[in-house]
Order: sequence, then structure tokens, then C-alpha cells
Amino acid sequence: MSDRKFPKERIKRPPKPLDSSRLQELALAYVARFSTTAAKLETYLKRKLRERGWDDEGEPDLSAISARYVDLGYIDDALYAKAKAGGLLGRGYGPRRVTQALYAAGVSEEIRDNLAPGDLAKREAVQTMARKRRFGPYFVGTLEPDRREKQIAAMLRAGHGFDNVRLVINARNVQAVDEWVSEAREEAAQASSFDTGFED
Repeated sequence: MSDRKFPKERIKRPPKPLDSSRLQELALAYVARFSTTAAKLETYLKRKLRERGWDDEGEPDLSAISARYVDLGYIDDALYAKAKAGGLLGRGYGPRRVTQALYAAGVSEEIRDNLAPGDLAKREAVQTMARKRRFGPYFVGTLEPDRREKQIAAMLRAGHGFDNVRLVINARNVQAVDEWVSEAREEAAQASSFDTGFED
């Protein structure tokens, strides 16, 4: 038997409880690393307090910490929401899923309402999903009723409205979907041109 000595396992020490200074450091590191909202920062800090405890006078004022970073411009809920909504729509998720994600991130109802996608964005998103997942006319082969129902269910779960889902799934070919999206694009361009023409 070998007399070789193995090093003793290191005993992992519990992290030090947080105080005001360490809490501020955690908050700054978080906003420097992640695009976030005020609510998400507060949720993160609450989790850290549960894990490590608090060792300072009074109770930590998480709202004041997040408000400070909002004032400094490190957190902008509207900017975060716009980027998040655009990213989800661009990946083929529907407006209902976008709203759920923004709600979960603590984005206010006012901001969510302001970012509600228009008809063109909705059509482009449902087309993107159908194309990526090869649903409806993008499917190669015969679309059996059972598979069709599964495709509809998947698109509804992704947050798309039933009318748009049904239209894409029932489209006779890919060109019909392209034309449907193009109609909304032309309408959006006309509306934009009209608005611009009557600006002060």
C-alpha cells in the first residue's frame, strides 16, 4: 500500500454576508454585465441576500439601488424592452409571448403597450416561424391532418394569434404568404408616408 499522502480536501467557507458596500458592488457588476431592467436587478439582489445574508445596519434599500442606476442611465427599461421585443419577434415568436417575456422582466404596462407590434410585425413573425419550422406551405410533402394540428398548436404556444396562424397554415403556397406579408408592408409604408406628409 502506498504511503503517498493526498492533500486534504479544502473546506469551502460560506461567503461573507453582504453589507451596503458589497451589495453596491454586486449591483454594479450585474448592470455592467447584463442588459437588464430595474425589476430584474432587484430580483437578482434579493436572491443574493437570501444566499448570503445581511450584515449591516437597517434593511437594504433595493429600490433606491435600482433607481440610482436608472438615474445614471445604466438601466433603461424602455430600451431593454424594445431590444427584447425585437429579438423575440425576429426569431418568430408572437406578440403574446413577447408580452409575457416583458411582464416577467418587470417592464411596466405602459411600455409594453407602447411596444405592441403592428400588423406587419405580427405577419413577419408568424412567417418567420413557419419558414424556420417548415410549417404550412413550407413543409415538404403531404401535410397530414394530425401534423397540421400539431403545427397550429406550436404556433399558438409561440404567442401568435389564431387568425394569422390559420391563414399561414392554410396558404396554398409560399408565394401566398409572401404576398400577405407584402400587403402589410405596403400599408405600413403608405401610413408612414401619409404621417410624414402632414407633419408640422
